[in-house]
Amino acid sequence: MKSAQHSTKPCMNTKIFLTTFGMIFLAEMGDKTQLAAITMAAQTRAPLAVFLGASLALTAVSLIGVALGSVLANYINAAYLHKAAAVAFIAIGVLMLWGKM
Repeated sequence: MKSAQHSTKPCMNTKIFLTTFGMIFLAEMGDKTQLAAITMAAQTRAPLAVFLGASLALTAVSLIGVALGSVLANYINAAYLHKAAAVAFIAIGVLMLWGKM
């Protein structure tokens, strides 16, 4: 007879889920992606198509980021990954400021 108590690891970490949602949601507010979606929806008058296209694109980009981060975490210390992402973010900002992107 099986015991009524058995230890199962949850497949979803709610705290990480909510933290990720909050961080990404706030980071994406007013960024180029949102402005592009606003512009596309206004120009095309096809908000559902714009929403679905933008959602699929963001999902694909997130999938790539999560997959790449998961693989890199096996080889590179998380602190170094964090610093490398910060440097890349700054570099992209500088390039945009100089009109190179």
